[in-house]
Amino acid sequence: MAIAIQPQLTLDEFLKLPETKPASDFINGEIIQKPMPQGEHSLLQANLCETINGIARSQKIAYAFPELRCTFGGASIVPDIVVFRWDRIPKTSSARIANRFEIHPDWVIEILSPDQKLKKVLSKLFHCSRNGTELGWLINPEEEIVLGVLPGQRMELYESADKLPILEGIELELTVEQLFGWLSLS
Repeated sequence: MAIAIQPQLTLDEFLKLPETKPASDFINGEIIQKPMPQGEHSLLQANLCETINGIARSQKIAYAFPELRCTFGGASIVPDIVVFRWDRIPKTSSARIANRFEIHPDWVIEILSPDQKLKKVLSKLFHCSRNGTELGWLINPEEEIVLGVLPGQRMELYESADKLPILEGIELELTVEQLFGWLSLS
């Protein structure tokens, strides 16, 4: 009996497909649609972008972007948050921000959603790390922990009063407790 093997989609073919809502990642030849963000996810994402940009944007150190497609290293991904050092933000010839980011982010942050597969999110963080990203975070709201992906794909677990690693040059001190404290609206 012959087994029909579907040819794998190429990155170029994926990039020609219409964008999905929520966005889809293309990594390791596979299309993975992200789950629809829920309350905790959205609040953490908004507060992190606001906090990072509040410190780094005015000094032109870095910029945090939510849900930005980045295509590099044979993959095209849309992390929850990417942070680019100011001098690495892709620009047009007229110094406007480019629409396409075809380089790795300097810092990538993923927020684990309730139905999201840990393996898929970790593979995205490791892809970033292998391709030059300096720092990765995997935030797990359910367990109130943050997994850091550091240079050399070394992983560290952060919880409670642990200070989180921050991209060098950004003057921010944030503990795991402070991060998850943003979820309380009281």
